[in-house]
Amino acid sequence: MSITALKQAPLREHTRILGVGAYRPEVIVTNDDVCQWIDSSDEWIRQRTGIVTRHRAPREVSVIDMAEAASREALDAAGIEASQLGAVLVSTVTHPYATPSAAAQLTDRLGATPAPAYDISAACAGYCYGIAQGDALVHAGTAEYVLVVGVEKLSDFIDNGERTISFLLGDGAGAVVIGPGDSAGIGPSVWGSDGSKHAAIRMNRSLIDVRDYALGVVTTDTEDEADVSRQSLWPTMVQDGPTVFRWAVWEMAKVAQSALDAAGITADDLAAFLPHQANIRIIDEMVKQLKLPDHVYVARDIVDAGNTSAASIPLAMHRTLKEQPSLSGKLALQIGFGAGLVFGAQVVVLP
Repeated sequence: MSITALKQAPLREHTRILGVGAYRPEVIVTNDDVCQWIDSSDEWIRQRTGIVTRHRAPREVSVIDMAEAASREALDAAGIEASQLGAVLVSTVTHPYATPSAAAQLTDRLGATPAPAYDISAACAGYCYGIAQGDALVHAGTAEYVLVVGVEKLSDFIDNGERTISFLLGDGAGAVVIGPGDSAGIGPSVWGSDGSKHAAIRMNRSLIDVRDYALGVVTTDTEDEADVSRQSLWPTMVQDGPTVFRWAVWEMAKVAQSALDAAGITADDLAAFLPHQANIRIIDEMVKQLKLPDHVYVARDIVDAGNTSAASIPLAMHRTLKEQPSLSGKLALQIGFGAGLVFGAQVVVLP
């Protein structure tokens, strides 16, 4: 057969987000609750982060459970059946199994089999990474519809007594469906990484450490030390707060501006700004650096939800459209950034 006879998938000119869904756990953790575990105060947490409450899932609710709830709402909003999905992408760093993927299990739960499914490990930029890949899959004709989910159960991977990051984090899930559009609905993705700062947000130990202790490869000298080791053995998250704050404040506004430039628009064209909900001071500083006009709605979901990593932007989008339905069909800038360090941003038309 001649090489010229080889067929390729038909390209699609336009893509867009067709629907969004969300799941917020019912357990509410207040700053006063947090202050039972760390030496702090409601006032200090509000001033430094903007957080008043955060949602956390009970023990019996899994990453898959939360992702399923958000996905079903997104599918309903998009008006399609799970069987029409051409791919399922799940952005998460808190699925407690290295394999199989959360995405494969979610695909089965939804009835989307045999859609290809895989997880994305890009922390707080995971959702924007998923949008970049889902957009490309639909553009390339590889899939007609793609489900992108950001879901985290961060409460499973924190030490409540640790004060660099634990008090910031919450649980939840957000999902969107990407499909063909009549006009441009997702701008070019601006994404990347800086692995030289990988230690700025990290787990305090690896699963290899857990294994070695369980097998007796690593031992302690006294029974008291053994008790402490058993209590703190599970890997939990820590961060170098000042390093992360400086990087986010000084570098992420540049990435956001690059996404605007790549989309061929200016800040004046935006109706909404949906940044990763990491810290209210970072959000406010980005608003200043981007010189966003007063008419631009700025999502500040962090006040009630805390930092939900990969789930934070779709959760913020869901709340934005619920509280400001007139923004549907208008332009929003979204940007995620976090552990890696990694980042991603796009201008999108809100569903």
